[in-house]
Amino acid sequence: MVEQTVADVMTPSPTTIDVTETLQAAARAMAAHDVGALVVREGPTAVGIVTDRDLVIRGLAEGLGQDATVQQVTSENVLTVEHNDPVETAVETMRTAAVRRAPVLDGDKLVGIVSIGDLAVERDPTSALADISKADPNH
Repeated sequence: MVEQTVADVMTPSPTTIDVTETLQAAARAMAAHDVGALVVREGPTAVGIVTDRDLVIRGLAEGLGQDATVQQVTSENVLTVEHNDPVETAVETMRTAAVRRAPVLDGDKLVGIVSIGDLAVERDPTSALADISKADPNH
């Protein structure tokens, strides 16, 4: 049996945003692409992740305005995985770090993002998380 790699289960070409963009730009990008997280980059380098929850809890709840920068609310020290890592390695790495998603790299190049939902769909397709992850988004 061929071992699955992260590339087999990831979402390719994740939506990104530059650290200098505003919170409003991040929210609009999430809405436009129907995603709850963006990979934050500084130039071509992935430096963090910003989630819809970050925008609310670290931004809105803290009194930051829509013109505050993404850098002000970004989860830094981002955990990444390699595209050719075995899926089990990604699962264990994400479990140990208690993260829900990780940018996927090919060397220094961002090639995807993998979430616990992606892993559930692949590894435990009858689980509630897999069902939720496969469902069409609510609008």
